[in-house]
Amino acid sequence: MASLTLPPAPPNPRQDAIDLHKAFKGFGCDSTAVSNILAHRDSMQRGYIQHEFKTMYSEELSRRISSELSGNHKKAMLLWILDPAGRDATVLRDALGVEAPDLRAATDIICSRTPSQLQIMKQTYYAKFGTYLEHDIGQQTSGDHQKILLAYLGIPRYEGPEVDPTIVTHDAKDLYKAGEKKLGTDEKTFIRIFTERSWAHLAAVASAYHHMYDRSLEKVVKNETSGNFEVALITILRCAENPAKYFAKALRKSMKGLGTDDRTLIRIVVTRTEIDMQYIKAEYYKKYKKPLSDAIHSETSGSYRTFLLSLVGSH
Repeated sequence: MASLTLPPAPPNPRQDAIDLHKAFKGFGCDSTAVSNILAHRDSMQRGYIQHEFKTMYSEELSRRISSELSGNHKKAMLLWILDPAGRDATVLRDALGVEAPDLRAATDIICSRTPSQLQIMKQTYYAKFGTYLEHDIGQQTSGDHQKILLAYLGIPRYEGPEVDPTIVTHDAKDLYKAGEKKLGTDEKTFIRIFTERSWAHLAAVASAYHHMYDRSLEKVVKNETSGNFEVALITILRCAENPAKYFAKALRKSMKGLGTDDRTLIRIVVTRTEIDMQYIKAEYYKKYKKPLSDAIHSETSGSYRTFLLSLVGSH
């Protein structure tokens, strides 16, 4: 369930473009007006606004935002105006950049998306950047981490809720043999099961594993693997069991301790607002006994805070 709130009557994209242009004009930018418009438009409406803005003012809206806004507000807004696949592709391109690769962000994006989202994202990546996502992953990653990302991107998985209990039991046994039962770890088996099976199936495997061996599969993964390979497996497993809970935990981590990991905070808020932010807020409250909006309020400030809170909504 999305947390995005839209005006009662469908807004006119041309009027929105005019109002945005007004907010940019003159001395200083009325960043509140910019947020008030764009934070309450869905993906399609934002696309129309960008089209109208370019037609009327012969300038890309993204360029104007780049020159008028600053800091984290600008970063969040530039991601928000993109369509979901374009946004994921852009985050991945930055995360796989030669300058400062952020392999955790790349792993998070890839391993928390559905097969159909990954399909569109790969096509968008190539269309936007003229290179294959798989190629960039090949350049920036290595070993089992690289293997699992490429397999997760390349294998079409079933997205429905049905599971075959016989295969579930078989997979649980295979994972036990590949991990706890043997000295060392048979990573190939973990990669095969985690990348070939649907989320519903994997959640059933985790449950069967716990039932059969009285151990949590997540703990086994943590004991048997490490580094970004472990991050990939844990992300896949947690998203299979409960994506909203996974993102609630990731948000908490981004705001815990000294300083805020704004890159992660922006990425999750912006990418989940139109998908499942209401569920994430519920999970956050359930686990940390504090509304997500309160946490964001205390960790951010100014127009950046206003913007994120208008996306997340207060309740």
